[in-house]
Parts: sequence; C-alpha cells; structure tokens
Amino acid sequence: MSPTRLEAFSDGVLAIIITIMVLEIRPPEQASLAALGALSPILLGYLLSFFMVAIYWVNHHHMVKMVKSVTAEMLWSNINLLFWISLFPFGTAYLGSHRLSPISTLLYSAISFAGAVSFFWLRRTIMKAHRGNHEFALLNKQLELKNLLAIIIYLLAMACSYASPLLSIILVIVPGLMYFVPEKRVERVLIAEHNRKLESQEVASRL
Repeated sequence: MSPTRLEAFSDGVLAIIITIMVLEIRPPEQASLAALGALSPILLGYLLSFFMVAIYWVNHHHMVKMVKSVTAEMLWSNINLLFWISLFPFGTAYLGSHRLSPISTLLYSAISFAGAVSFFWLRRTIMKAHRGNHEFALLNKQLELKNLLAIIIYLLAMACSYASPLLSIILVIVPGLMYFVPEKRVERVLIAEHNRKLESQEVASRL
C-alpha cells in the first residue's frame, strides 16, 4: 500500500467521525433561547471533540507525508489510532448528556489518553520503517518528547476526573493547544525534500 492510500483512508475515516458527532446533536423541539441554552453542554462537547479530531488530522497528515514505504505494522498501528479516535463521538455524547460528571470526564480523558498512546505507537512504527533516513529519525525523536508530555497530561486528567471534572477537561484541552500549530520543523523537512526532488528532476531532464 502506498502512503497516499494510507492517508486517503485515514482522511475518510476522520471525516465520517466528524459527521457522526454532528449527527448526535438533536435540535430542540421548542424554538426558544432557553431550549438552545439547554443544548449548550452538548454543543460545547461537540466543539471540543471537533477541535481534538481536527488536531489529529492535521498532525497525522504531516507525519504520513514523510512516509516512504508502508509496513504491515504501520497499517495496524494506524488502524488502532483510528479506532480510538472513532470513540470520540460516544465520549462527546456521554460528556454532554451528563454535564461534566466524574465518570463522563474520566471516560473522555481515557479516550484522549488512548489516542495519544496510539499516535505514539504509529510514530514509532514509522520511525522503525525509516531508520536509514537520519534527518527523519532525528526529527521524530524530538517530536516524541511532546507526544510523551501529552500522554502524561492525559493521565493527570484521568486522575483529576473525580476530584475536579472541570480541571480534568481543561487538562484534556492542553495537549490540543500544544499540537494546534503544526511543527515548523516538519514543514521545513518536507519543503527541503520537495526542492531536492525538483532539482533531481531538472538534472534528469537536462541529461
């Protein structure tokens, strides 16, 4: 399987996940501000989950763009990541329905934690398949530190879910903010590689 096909499949699954989340929002029967206000926890949960899934999509896109060859382990680690992300619609609906209860925040934090661990595993399998690319390996080693920090923060969010559900959700948001802006280092590597390809094509055309 080519990296392009892997990326296209992942994009399709993530698009379906977002669609399912919005379909979970039922319009109120009454046409009033009070009825809309009653939906605010569900709408805020949808906003949070949309943000989280979008962050995964952007960073997944950047990571897969650096892939040269796809292995079986890479495919399964990618499927594992998509599985945990696919639970966000359920976690969102549960969180919105129970208005930041300890168990709903624990569940949401656990899904976020599993997603971060899965992203770490996918990064590791990609690094394993590209050991010969020293620039790529060094870059991913640096990005792993941020990935590990996100995992630790999600663990803290799970630990805080019963003592302070609001603090737990705030902690869940922090890694998303960390990953909100794609790594400039990744973009520089991709641009440099693209320029090298163009130069080699120009040289080949002259010959």
